Amino acid sequence: MELVCWALQIFIFMVLGQIVLSWFPPGGEILESVRRFLRAGTEWLLRPLRQAIPPVRLGAAALDLSPLIVLIGVQILRGVICR
Repeated sequence: MELVCWALQIFIFMVLGQIVLSWFPPGGEILESVRRFLRAGTEWLLRPLRQAIPPVRLGAAALDLSPLIVLIGVQILRGVICR
């Protein structure tokens, strides 16, 4: 059970890393490698949510809520499993 808790925590860090990296413009070989790694590890869960939940329009910008929903869901799951 402890292994599952660790895996969920690592997944949370991966989603947070992908959020932070989305604020920076593309560039640099190392940054792009990290970005591809994080995307490969999280996109399997984020993509279906992005398709089901449209981005929230904030004037000229749009806010993708799928990472926030995933983070809340994984935290709830960790709370239930990792007591």
